[in-house]
Amino acid sequence: MNFNRKISLAALALFVTVNFTFAQVKKKPASKGKPVAEAKGTLLPVDPNVIIGKLPNGLTYYIRRNDQPKNRAELYLVNKVGSVLETDDQQGLAHFTEHMAFNGTRDFPKNELVSYLQKSGVKFGADLNAYTSFDETVYQLPLPTDSVKIFEKGFDILANWAGYQTFDPKEIDAERGVVLEEERLRGKNAQERLSHQILPALLNNSRYAERLPIGKEDILKTFKPETIKRFYHDWYRPDLQAVIAVGDFDPKRVEQLIKDNFSQLKNPANERPRTKYSVPPSPGTTVKIATDKEFPYTLAEIVVKHPGTKTRTTADMEESIREDLFNQMLNARLGELTQQANPPFLFGRASYSSFLGNQDAFTSIAVAKKPEELEKAIKAVVAETERARKFGFTATEFERAKDATLTQMENAYNERNKTKSVNFVQEYQRNFLQSEGIPGIEYEYNFYKENISKIKLSEINALAGKFISDQNRVVLVEAPEKEKDKLPTDKVLLDWIKQAGQGVKAYVDEVSNKPLLAKEPTGSKITDEKKDAAINTTTLTLANGVKVILKPTDFKNDQILIEGYHFGGTSLVSDADFTSVSLAAEVVGNSGLADLKEIQLDKMLTGKSVSMSPYINETSEGINGSSTPKDFETAMQLLYMYFTQTRKDQDIWQSTISQNISVLANRSLDPTSVFQDTISATLGNHSIRRMVPTADMLKNASLDKAYNFYKDRFADASGFTFVLVGNFDAEKIKPLLEKYLGGLPSTNRNETYKNLGIHAPAGQITKNVYKGIGDKSSVQMVFSGDYEYNEDNDLQIEALKEILSIKLIERLREKESGVYAPGVRYSVSKIPAQRYNITVLFGCAPANVDKLIAATIEEINKIKQNGPEAVDVQKFAAQDTRSIEVYLKENSFWESHLVSSSQEGEDPDAPLNSIKNLNKVTVQTVKDAANKYLSGDNLIKLILLPEKK
Repeated sequence: MNFNRKISLAALALFVTVNFTFAQVKKKPASKGKPVAEAKGTLLPVDPNVIIGKLPNGLTYYIRRNDQPKNRAELYLVNKVGSVLETDDQQGLAHFTEHMAFNGTRDFPKNELVSYLQKSGVKFGADLNAYTSFDETVYQLPLPTDSVKIFEKGFDILANWAGYQTFDPKEIDAERGVVLEEERLRGKNAQERLSHQILPALLNNSRYAERLPIGKEDILKTFKPETIKRFYHDWYRPDLQAVIAVGDFDPKRVEQLIKDNFSQLKNPANERPRTKYSVPPSPGTTVKIATDKEFPYTLAEIVVKHPGTKTRTTADMEESIREDLFNQMLNARLGELTQQANPPFLFGRASYSSFLGNQDAFTSIAVAKKPEELEKAIKAVVAETERARKFGFTATEFERAKDATLTQMENAYNERNKTKSVNFVQEYQRNFLQSEGIPGIEYEYNFYKENISKIKLSEINALAGKFISDQNRVVLVEAPEKEKDKLPTDKVLLDWIKQAGQGVKAYVDEVSNKPLLAKEPTGSKITDEKKDAAINTTTLTLANGVKVILKPTDFKNDQILIEGYHFGGTSLVSDADFTSVSLAAEVVGNSGLADLKEIQLDKMLTGKSVSMSPYINETSEGINGSSTPKDFETAMQLLYMYFTQTRKDQDIWQSTISQNISVLANRSLDPTSVFQDTISATLGNHSIRRMVPTADMLKNASLDKAYNFYKDRFADASGFTFVLVGNFDAEKIKPLLEKYLGGLPSTNRNETYKNLGIHAPAGQITKNVYKGIGDKSSVQMVFSGDYEYNEDNDLQIEALKEILSIKLIERLREKESGVYAPGVRYSVSKIPAQRYNITVLFGCAPANVDKLIAATIEEINKIKQNGPEAVDVQKFAAQDTRSIEVYLKENSFWESHLVSSSQEGEDPDAPLNSIKNLNKVTVQTVKDAANKYLSGDNLIKLILLPEKK
C-alpha cells in the first residue's frame, strides 16, 4: 500500500530480469500471533483474511478468498531461487530451469502443459508466465474456478513445477535457441553493453554483478543436462518454496489441495545452505563514466547506499511514511523546474528507496538536454536536495504531502472489497521473499489516519542530511560515444556535485488562495432522456446540444471514468500548420487554468482524486478524466474550464519545444527508434503527419496557432458526446451535468472530420533498415487493405489473429527455436475510412530472417489452404470466453466501448452477445478470413538488420 517506497531508479535499471515487472517494494513483514513490544515499536499484525501455513516439509502457503474477478483464481509458485545461487558452470540455468517447466514434467510431457491450459482458456505469455531474477523464480497460473476439474488440476501443475521437471535432453536442446533468442531480444543493445560497464562499480563487484539472470551464451549453448539437473535438485525444494492462492474459491478446499499435492515433495539430503548475498559497502565515492555508440541520452546517477531496512514494526512503518513524504516533496520541487521556459534537465528525480543486496539507496538522476548541459542538469537536481537539507520543507508543502498520502490510502481502503486477486498475491510474495509485513488495508488505513499527524516536519527535514553522503557512493555517467570528448573527468564531475547548491535560497511555496472556479456557469436543462435497460445506460441530451451517456456500475467503489469527444481534430488543418496544432492539447493541458499556473493548480488539487486532460487527435478532440464519487464535482469544474478558461503560457510552450528538440537530438543513434520511425513513415505513406518532426519544424511551430486552434476546437460543445462510467447515481448527478456540461458554449457548427486518405500503400513492399552494431534483427510483416466494418468481420479477424499467434508460437518458437516471442496484432477502423491491418512481428538472428519469414508464410498458407486445426478454434473460443467474462465487469472496457459504439454508430448492446457469438467461428470461417485478409497482395515487410560492415 501507500507507505511503501518505490524501488530506486538505479535498481530498476539494473534488474536485467526475465519477463519481470517490478511491483512497488513494500517494506512490511508479517508476524504471527499477538503483537510483541520491541524497542522499535510493536510488530505489525498479519491480515486476518489470509491463511498462512507450513507443511512438514517446510513449504509455505498463503490462501485468501477474493472474488475480484469473479470465478477466477491466481495461483503462484514462489521460489527463493535465483541466479545468485548458480555455480560458475550454471550461469543462466536458473532462468533456463524456468523455461524447462513448460517443456516437460512428470504429468505433462513436452509441450502438453501449454496446450492443455490454452484449451482451458489460459493464454501462454499473457496469462501463463514466469520470471527469474537474482533472488527468486516465480511461476504464475491464473485459472477459472467455475470448472472444478481445471482449477484443481492447477495445484498438480504447480507441484509438477516445484518438484517433477523431467529435463529431457532433446527438449533442453530445443529450448537453447529460444533462451538465446530471449537474450538477443532483450540484449545486444546499448543498455546491455552499458550495464556490463557500470554494474561492477554500482554493485561493488559483488555476486549480483557476476550473476545476471540471462547468463552467459557459451554456457547456454553447451551445458550438459546433468548441470541443470544439479541446480534443480539443489534449490527447487519445499523449504525454499511457497504456494500462493488467491481467488473465488473455498479456502479450506484449497488448503487441502495444497496438502494433497505438495506434501510428498522432499528436501534433498545434505541440502546446501541458501546463502543470502549482499552488496558490500565501499569507502568513499566510486565514479564510472560509460559510453556507447547507440545510447541516445547523456545522464548521471548518484547512488548513495545505506544498510537495508525492513518494516517490521509500527516504528518502522512511521519511518517509511516519513521517507515517502520526503520523496513526494522533493520530487514536486524537481517537477516544478520542468515548467520553466528553459528547464535545466530533460528529466530529474531523487528518491530514497530499496536497492539490491539488502541495501537501500538515495538515488538522484539527471538526464541532460544535451551533453554540454550535463553540469547544469546535475547541479539542478543536487541543488534541490541541498536546498532541502539547508532550509527544509515548508509547512504548506508538508500539509499537501500528508493530504495526498491520506487520499491515496483512502482510495485503497474504499476499494478494499474490489481489489484484484493479483494485488494480494504480490503482497504475499513479498512477505515470503523479503519478510515484508502484511497487516491488511484496514490496519494500514487506520494507522495512517492515527499517526500521520504525529509526524513532525523537523523529522522530515532531517532526512536529507541522513541520505546525503560521500561514503558508499557511486556516481555514474552514461552517454553517447560520439559525445565522449564533452564529458567531464572524474574530478570535475565530483566538483560539480560538491559545488551544487552553493548559494541556494529557501524555497518559496507559490500557492493561490483563489477559488478553482470563480463563477459557476448558468447551465442548461436536460431536453431528452433515453434508457437502454439491456446494458443499464441512460442517454441524456442537454439544451446546448451536448449528449451524455451514463452507465452506473458497482465494479469499483471509488472510480468514475469520464470521456468526451467531438469530430474534427487535426484533419481540419493544413500540413503546414500540423506541427503547431499537434502540440495544442499537450501545451494547454500543462498550462493551468484561469488565473492559476499549472504549479498552482496542482497544489490546489492536492488531496483530491481527480484528473482531467484534453486531447486532439486526427479525427476528433475531447476530454479524458477520472474521479472518485467524492470529487466528481471538481472533475466537472475542470472539464468546464478546459473549454472556457484555458491559459496561454509562453513558458510551458518553450519548455515543451526545448524538451522535444532535446529528445530528437540523438534519436538517430538508437536502432529501435530509427526502425520505428521507418515503420511509421512507410505505413503512413510518408505523410508528414506520420513522421517524427524535425528540430526545425519544432522551432518554427507557433504558440499562437496552437492555442487558437485549441480554442476553436473547444468553442462549440453542441456536437460533443460524453460517456460516464462508474460508481454514481444517475439521478443525483443530473444537476451537476446540467450545470457544467449544460453550461458549455454552443454555436451549432455541425462539423466533422476530413478523410485525409493516409494509410498503408498497396502492393508488395520490402523495406530493409540497416542500423545497429548488435547481432539482432526485427521483422514486421504488415497485411492491410479495405475492410467492411461490422461485428461479424471483427470477430473473424480477431479469431484469425489469435489462431495465427498460436501457430507461430508452435512453429517459430517451439519447432524452429528461432524466436522468443512472436506476436500477431491487428487493428480495424471505421473512421476516417474502413481499413484493416494485421501485423506479424518477431525478433531473431539476422541469419535467420529469411528462413523465419518463409516459415511464417508457410503457416499462413496452411490456414488459407486447409483452415486451422479444430483444436486451435477450441483454444480461441476458450480463451476469448474467459477474457470476455472478465472485461464485461470492468469500467475501462465499458467506457471505451460506449465511446467507440457512439462514434461508429454501432450497437452498444453487442458485448452482451459476445460469448454466444463465438460459435460463429469455425474452421471454415477462419480459412475464409485468412484468404481474405492475408492474401499477400498488400504486404509490407519491414526488416531491421545490423549495419553493413
